[in-house]
Amino acid sequence: MSAAGWPDALLPLFERSVTVEYASLTRAGSPVTVPTTPYVGGRGDTLDVSTGLTYPAKAERARRDPRVCLLFADPVGDGMRNAPVVLVQGLATVRDADLQANTDRYVRASMTKLPEATKGQPRFILKQMAFYYARIWVDVTPVHIRWWEDRSLDTAPNVWEAAPGTAAPLSDPAPSGSQPLPWRSQDHPWRELAEDAIGRLALHDLTVVDANGFPLCLPIAGTELTSDGFALRLGGGAPGIAPGPACLTMHTHGEVFTGQENRSFVGAVAPVEGAVAFRVERVLADWSLAGGRAKVASGFLSARRRLAPRLRAEAARRSQPVPKVRFP
Repeated sequence: MSAAGWPDALLPLFERSVTVEYASLTRAGSPVTVPTTPYVGGRGDTLDVSTGLTYPAKAERARRDPRVCLLFADPVGDGMRNAPVVLVQGLATVRDADLQANTDRYVRASMTKLPEATKGQPRFILKQMAFYYARIWVDVTPVHIRWWEDRSLDTAPNVWEAAPGTAAPLSDPAPSGSQPLPWRSQDHPWRELAEDAIGRLALHDLTVVDANGFPLCLPIAGTELTSDGFALRLGGGAPGIAPGPACLTMHTHGEVFTGQENRSFVGAVAPVEGAVAFRVERVLADWSLAGGRAKVASGFLSARRRLAPRLRAEAARRSQPVPKVRFP
Protein backbone atom coordinates (compact mmCIF):
# COMPACT_ATOMS: atom_id res chain seq x y z
CA MET A 1 0.00 0.00 0.00
CA SER A 2 1.22 3.52 -0.76
CA ALA A 3 2.11 6.07 1.90
CA ALA A 4 -1.31 7.62 1.28
CA GLY A 5 -3.18 4.30 1.53
CA TRP A 6 -4.08 3.98 -2.15
CA PRO A 7 -5.25 0.49 -3.18
CA ASP A 8 -2.32 -1.84 -3.88
CA ALA A 9 -3.83 -2.98 -7.18
CA LEU A 10 -3.50 0.53 -8.62
CA LEU A 11 0.14 1.22 -7.72
CA PRO A 12 1.74 -0.53 -10.73
CA LEU A 13 -0.50 1.45 -13.08
CA PHE A 14 0.42 4.75 -11.44
CA GLU A 15 4.11 3.88 -11.71
CA ARG A 16 4.16 2.52 -15.25
CA SER A 17 1.60 4.57 -17.20
CA VAL A 18 3.18 6.54 -20.02
CA THR A 19 0.22 8.87 -20.54
CA VAL A 20 -2.53 10.27 -18.34
CA GLU A 21 -5.33 12.69 -19.19
CA TYR A 22 -4.87 15.73 -16.94
CA ALA A 23 -7.88 18.05 -16.57
CA SER A 24 -7.99 21.47 -14.93
CA LEU A 25 -10.54 24.29 -14.90
CA THR A 26 -10.54 27.68 -16.61
CA ARG A 27 -11.55 30.88 -14.84
CA ALA A 28 -15.07 30.31 -16.17
CA GLY A 29 -15.16 26.78 -14.75
CA SER A 30 -14.78 24.90 -18.04
CA PRO A 31 -12.57 21.81 -18.15
CA VAL A 32 -9.48 21.63 -20.33
CA THR A 33 -7.88 18.22 -20.77
CA VAL A 34 -4.49 17.33 -22.22
CA PRO A 35 -2.50 14.08 -22.23
CA THR A 36 0.77 14.24 -20.31
CA THR A 37 3.16 11.91 -18.50
CA PRO A 38 2.39 11.01 -14.86
CA TYR A 39 4.89 10.37 -12.07
CA VAL A 40 4.40 9.18 -8.51
CA GLY A 41 5.64 11.86 -6.11
CA GLY A 42 8.82 11.27 -4.16
CA ARG A 43 6.97 10.77 -0.87
CA GLY A 44 4.45 8.40 -2.42
CA ASP A 45 1.41 10.50 -1.51
CA THR A 46 0.90 12.51 -4.73
CA LEU A 47 0.52 11.84 -8.45
CA ASP A 48 2.47 14.47 -10.32
CA VAL A 49 2.49 15.98 -13.80
CA SER A 50 4.54 18.78 -15.27
CA THR A 51 4.22 21.49 -17.86
CA GLY A 52 6.82 23.55 -19.63
CA LEU A 53 7.77 26.84 -18.01
CA THR A 54 7.27 28.40 -21.44
CA TYR A 55 3.64 27.24 -21.66
CA PRO A 56 2.38 27.45 -18.06
CA ALA A 57 -1.39 27.54 -18.63
CA LYS A 58 -2.00 24.01 -17.24
CA ALA A 59 -0.29 25.01 -14.01
CA GLU A 60 -1.84 28.45 -13.71
CA ARG A 61 -5.33 27.01 -14.03
CA ALA A 62 -4.54 24.65 -11.14
CA ARG A 63 -3.07 27.46 -9.06
CA ARG A 64 -6.33 29.42 -9.37
CA ASP A 65 -8.55 26.38 -8.78
CA PRO A 66 -6.83 23.30 -7.32
CA ARG A 67 -9.62 20.90 -8.29
CA VAL A 68 -8.16 18.65 -11.02
CA CYS A 69 -8.46 15.09 -12.24
CA LEU A 70 -6.27 12.42 -13.80
CA LEU A 71 -7.62 9.65 -16.02
CA PHE A 72 -5.39 6.58 -16.39
CA ALA A 73 -7.02 4.97 -19.41
CA ASP A 74 -4.25 4.68 -21.99
CA PRO A 75 -2.71 1.18 -21.90
CA VAL A 76 -0.23 1.83 -24.72
CA GLY A 77 3.36 1.37 -23.63
CA ASP A 78 2.76 0.53 -19.97
CA GLY A 79 3.72 -3.14 -20.41
CA MET A 80 0.75 -4.31 -18.34
CA ARG A 81 -2.00 -6.75 -19.25
CA ASN A 82 -5.60 -6.09 -18.30
CA ALA A 83 -4.78 -2.86 -16.45
CA PRO A 84 -7.80 -1.10 -14.92
CA VAL A 85 -9.06 2.31 -15.95
CA VAL A 86 -8.59 4.71 -13.05
CA LEU A 87 -10.11 8.14 -12.45
CA VAL A 88 -8.37 10.23 -9.80
CA GLN A 89 -9.91 13.49 -8.58
CA GLY A 90 -7.63 15.51 -6.38
CA LEU A 91 -6.22 18.81 -5.20
CA ALA A 92 -3.29 20.38 -7.01
CA THR A 93 -0.19 22.03 -5.59
CA VAL A 94 1.82 24.06 -8.10
CA ARG A 95 5.59 24.13 -7.64
CA ASP A 96 7.70 26.74 -9.45
CA ALA A 97 9.65 28.45 -6.64
CA ASP A 98 12.85 26.54 -7.61
CA LEU A 99 13.03 26.22 -11.38
CA GLN A 100 16.45 24.60 -11.40
CA ALA A 101 15.35 21.85 -9.02
CA ASN A 102 12.20 21.36 -11.11
CA THR A 103 14.25 21.05 -14.29
CA ASP A 104 16.70 18.62 -12.70
CA ARG A 105 13.81 16.48 -11.53
CA TYR A 106 12.19 16.44 -14.96
CA VAL A 107 15.44 15.51 -16.72
CA ARG A 108 15.94 12.55 -14.37
CA ALA A 109 12.32 11.41 -14.36
CA SER A 110 11.66 11.71 -18.08
CA MET A 111 14.88 9.96 -19.09
CA THR A 112 14.03 7.09 -16.74
CA LYS A 113 10.41 6.70 -17.84
CA LEU A 114 10.73 7.63 -21.54
CA PRO A 115 14.28 6.70 -22.50
CA GLU A 116 13.52 6.20 -26.20
CA ALA A 117 12.32 9.80 -26.56
CA THR A 118 15.91 11.07 -26.43
CA LYS A 119 17.83 7.95 -27.43
CA GLY A 120 20.65 8.82 -29.82
CA GLN A 121 20.29 12.56 -29.29
CA PRO A 122 23.65 14.23 -28.56
CA ARG A 123 23.82 15.64 -25.04
CA PHE A 124 25.09 19.00 -26.29
CA ILE A 125 21.87 19.35 -28.31
CA LEU A 126 19.66 18.37 -25.39
CA LYS A 127 21.41 20.89 -23.16
CA GLN A 128 20.19 23.62 -25.52
CA MET A 129 16.57 22.58 -24.96
CA ALA A 130 15.89 24.40 -21.70
CA PHE A 131 12.81 25.85 -23.43
CA TYR A 132 11.41 22.31 -23.14
CA TYR A 133 13.09 20.84 -20.05
CA ALA A 134 12.47 23.85 -17.77
CA ARG A 135 9.39 22.76 -15.83
CA ILE A 136 6.59 23.65 -13.49
CA TRP A 137 5.38 20.68 -11.45
CA VAL A 138 1.79 20.06 -10.41
CA ASP A 139 1.56 17.65 -7.48
CA VAL A 140 -1.92 16.12 -7.14
CA THR A 141 -3.17 14.87 -3.76
CA PRO A 142 -5.90 12.29 -4.54
CA VAL A 143 -9.13 12.66 -2.61
CA HIS A 144 -11.45 10.42 -4.65
CA ILE A 145 -10.49 7.42 -6.82
CA ARG A 146 -12.74 5.26 -8.97
CA TRP A 147 -11.62 2.36 -11.14
CA TRP A 148 -13.15 -0.02 -13.66
CA GLU A 149 -11.91 -3.21 -15.32
CA ASP A 150 -11.34 -1.58 -18.72
CA ARG A 151 -12.28 1.33 -21.00
CA SER A 152 -15.75 -0.08 -21.66
CA LEU A 153 -16.94 1.02 -18.17
CA ASP A 154 -19.51 -1.76 -18.37
CA THR A 155 -19.63 -2.37 -14.63
CA ALA A 156 -19.99 -0.18 -11.55
CA PRO A 157 -16.66 1.21 -10.35
CA ASN A 158 -14.68 0.41 -7.25
CA VAL A 159 -14.25 3.45 -5.01
CA TRP A 160 -11.53 4.74 -2.69
CA GLU A 161 -11.88 7.88 -0.59
CA ALA A 162 -9.13 9.81 1.17
CA ALA A 163 -9.41 10.28 4.91
CA PRO A 164 -11.81 13.05 5.96
CA GLY A 165 -10.08 16.41 6.12
CA THR A 166 -7.39 15.47 3.58
CA ALA A 167 -5.89 18.67 2.16
CA ALA A 168 -3.10 19.55 -0.22
CA PRO A 169 -0.18 21.89 0.54
CA LEU A 170 -0.54 25.43 -0.74
CA SER A 171 0.86 26.22 -4.16
CA ASP A 172 3.90 28.43 -4.54
CA PRO A 173 2.97 32.12 -4.94
CA ALA A 174 1.88 33.18 -8.40
CA PRO A 175 4.54 34.98 -10.44
CA SER A 176 4.39 38.71 -11.07
CA GLY A 177 3.03 40.20 -14.26
CA SER A 178 0.64 38.71 -16.78
CA GLN A 179 0.47 35.12 -17.92
CA PRO A 180 1.78 34.80 -21.49
CA LEU A 181 -0.59 34.40 -24.40
CA PRO A 182 -0.81 30.96 -26.02
CA TRP A 183 2.25 30.36 -28.16
CA ARG A 184 0.34 28.46 -30.82
CA SER A 185 -2.99 29.15 -32.49
CA GLN A 186 -5.47 26.93 -34.25
CA ASP A 187 -7.12 28.32 -37.37
CA HIS A 188 -8.36 25.13 -39.07
CA PRO A 189 -12.14 24.51 -39.06
CA TRP A 190 -13.10 22.14 -36.26
CA ARG A 191 -14.85 19.70 -38.57
CA GLU A 192 -11.83 19.29 -40.80
CA LEU A 193 -9.71 18.47 -37.76
CA ALA A 194 -12.38 16.18 -36.32
CA GLU A 195 -12.71 14.15 -39.52
CA ASP A 196 -8.97 13.58 -39.51
CA ALA A 197 -8.70 12.82 -35.78
CA ILE A 198 -11.76 10.66 -35.19
CA GLY A 199 -10.43 7.65 -37.07
CA ARG A 200 -6.69 8.16 -36.67
CA LEU A 201 -6.37 9.06 -32.98
CA ALA A 202 -7.63 5.96 -31.25
CA LEU A 203 -8.23 7.07 -27.65
CA HIS A 204 -11.16 9.42 -26.99
CA ASP A 205 -11.91 10.84 -23.53
CA LEU A 206 -14.62 13.24 -22.35
CA THR A 207 -14.26 15.66 -19.46
CA VAL A 208 -17.18 17.40 -17.77
CA VAL A 209 -17.64 19.04 -14.36
CA ASP A 210 -19.30 17.03 -11.58
CA ALA A 211 -21.67 18.20 -8.86
CA ASN A 212 -18.73 18.99 -6.54
CA GLY A 213 -17.04 21.22 -9.09
CA PHE A 214 -14.26 18.76 -9.95
CA PRO A 215 -13.34 17.81 -13.51
CA LEU A 216 -14.66 14.35 -14.35
CA CYS A 217 -12.83 12.60 -17.21
CA LEU A 218 -14.13 9.35 -18.72
CA PRO A 219 -13.18 7.14 -21.67
CA ILE A 220 -15.58 7.12 -24.59
CA ALA A 221 -16.93 3.82 -25.92
CA GLY A 222 -18.12 5.27 -29.22
CA THR A 223 -17.75 8.56 -31.15
CA GLU A 224 -19.74 9.76 -34.15
CA LEU A 225 -19.65 13.09 -35.96
CA THR A 226 -22.82 15.18 -36.01
CA SER A 227 -23.69 18.47 -37.65
CA ASP A 228 -22.48 20.55 -34.70
CA GLY A 229 -20.13 18.19 -32.89
CA PHE A 230 -20.19 14.58 -31.72
CA ALA A 231 -22.52 11.92 -30.41
CA LEU A 232 -20.68 10.09 -27.63
CA ARG A 233 -21.47 6.76 -26.03
CA LEU A 234 -20.40 5.89 -22.48
CA GLY A 235 -20.40 2.52 -20.73
CA GLY A 236 -23.21 1.56 -18.39
CA GLY A 237 -20.98 1.91 -15.33
CA ALA A 238 -20.11 5.54 -16.03
CA PRO A 239 -21.47 8.21 -13.69
CA GLY A 240 -24.31 10.35 -14.97
CA ILE A 241 -23.46 13.36 -17.14
CA ALA A 242 -25.22 16.67 -16.52
CA PRO A 243 -25.49 19.44 -19.12
CA GLY A 244 -22.57 21.86 -19.01
CA PRO A 245 -19.13 22.75 -20.32
CA ALA A 246 -16.96 19.91 -21.61
CA CYS A 247 -13.75 18.94 -23.36
CA LEU A 248 -13.28 16.02 -25.74
CA THR A 249 -9.69 14.85 -26.16
CA MET A 250 -8.34 12.43 -28.78
CA HIS A 251 -4.79 11.17 -28.78
CA THR A 252 -2.39 8.42 -29.74
CA HIS A 253 1.26 7.44 -29.36
CA GLY A 254 3.46 4.48 -30.15
CA GLU A 255 4.13 1.49 -27.95
CA VAL A 256 7.66 2.85 -27.67
CA PHE A 257 7.11 6.48 -26.76
CA THR A 258 9.00 8.93 -28.97
CA GLY A 259 6.17 11.45 -29.49
CA GLN A 260 2.41 11.78 -29.51
CA GLU A 261 -0.50 13.36 -31.34
CA ASN A 262 -3.32 15.17 -29.55
CA ARG A 263 -6.52 16.98 -30.44
CA SER A 264 -8.83 18.67 -27.91
CA PHE A 265 -12.28 20.10 -28.66
CA VAL A 266 -14.07 22.32 -26.15
CA GLY A 267 -17.77 23.02 -25.99
CA ALA A 268 -20.82 21.82 -24.10
CA VAL A 269 -22.61 18.53 -23.51
CA ALA A 270 -26.19 17.50 -22.97
CA PRO A 271 -27.42 13.95 -22.32
CA VAL A 272 -29.71 12.52 -24.99
CA GLU A 273 -31.31 9.10 -25.21
CA GLY A 274 -28.54 6.51 -25.19
CA ALA A 275 -25.73 9.01 -25.73
CA VAL A 276 -24.20 12.36 -24.86
CA ALA A 277 -24.43 15.20 -27.38
CA PHE A 278 -21.24 17.28 -27.55
CA ARG A 279 -21.50 20.66 -29.30
CA VAL A 280 -18.12 21.99 -30.43
CA GLU A 281 -17.29 25.63 -29.77
CA ARG A 282 -13.60 25.65 -30.68
CA VAL A 283 -10.48 23.52 -31.03
CA LEU A 284 -7.49 24.00 -28.77
CA ALA A 285 -4.07 24.49 -30.26
CA ASP A 286 -1.79 21.58 -29.50
CA TRP A 287 1.85 20.61 -29.69
CA SER A 288 1.83 17.20 -31.34
CA LEU A 289 5.17 15.62 -32.12
CA ALA A 290 4.84 12.49 -34.20
CA GLY A 291 6.62 10.66 -36.99
CA GLY A 292 10.25 9.61 -37.17
CA ARG A 293 13.07 10.99 -35.09
CA ALA A 294 14.02 13.48 -37.80
CA LYS A 295 10.49 14.92 -37.88
CA VAL A 296 10.31 15.15 -34.09
CA ALA A 297 13.71 16.84 -33.97
CA SER A 298 12.57 19.32 -36.62
CA GLY A 299 9.49 20.10 -34.53
CA PHE A 300 11.63 20.85 -31.48
CA LEU A 301 13.90 23.15 -33.48
CA SER A 302 10.90 25.04 -34.82
CA ALA A 303 9.49 25.39 -31.30
CA ARG A 304 12.82 26.65 -29.97
CA ARG A 305 12.69 29.79 -32.09
CA ARG A 306 9.36 30.76 -30.54
CA LEU A 307 9.81 29.48 -27.01
CA ALA A 308 13.35 30.65 -26.16
CA PRO A 309 12.28 34.29 -25.59
CA ARG A 310 9.39 33.09 -23.44
CA LEU A 311 11.77 31.03 -21.34
CA ARG A 312 13.73 34.12 -20.32
CA ALA A 313 10.55 36.10 -19.67
CA GLU A 314 8.92 33.39 -17.52
CA ALA A 315 12.06 32.89 -15.44
CA ALA A 316 12.26 36.66 -14.91
CA ARG A 317 8.61 36.76 -13.80
CA ARG A 318 9.63 34.38 -11.00
CA SER A 319 12.80 36.38 -10.19
CA GLN A 320 14.97 33.39 -11.07
CA PRO A 321 17.72 32.70 -13.61
CA VAL A 322 16.97 30.56 -16.62
CA PRO A 323 17.54 26.95 -15.46
CA LYS A 324 20.21 24.82 -17.09
CA VAL A 325 19.68 21.34 -18.49
CA ARG A 326 21.93 19.11 -16.38
CA PHE A 327 22.21 15.36 -16.78
CA PRO A 328 22.85 13.00 -13.85
